[in-house]
Amino acid sequence: MLRGFATVSFYATDLKAARAWYEKLLGIEAYYAVPTAEDPAYVEFRFGDYQCELGIIDAKYATHQVASAPAGAIMHWHVDDLEAELQHLLDHGATLHEPITERGNNTGFRTASVVDPFGNLIGIMNNPHYLQILQQLNA
Repeated sequence: MLRGFATVSFYATDLKAARAWYEKLLGIEAYYAVPTAEDPAYVEFRFGDYQCELGIIDAKYATHQVASAPAGAIMHWHVDDLEAELQHLLDHGATLHEPITERGNNTGFRTASVVDPFGNLIGIMNNPHYLQILQQLNA
């Protein structure tokens, strides 16, 4: 049984630049790097309500061809202020992939996505279900 999101992995041809970009974007340092912090092949961040993991892998270790254009599934991260977070991503050098889009019939689900400077897709959304679950778990 699938239990929930654990780690999403992105690839970057310049891992050190990707680490620096995400550290600035997230406002935290990567907590993990292998084989070393000075010469990493992989770095990882933990953040958010559930300390979800974002791993960034040097593209030379990809088991598939890393596309030169944005590709792959879009992992949507819940945010409280979709407009502000979209602007935050754009201000840090991401480019717009999909503008803010209403999902459903006025249900409160809205999404947007950007492409980071390394070609990875980042989805953000307002997700009422996420907030319901968080409230239940914290009750």
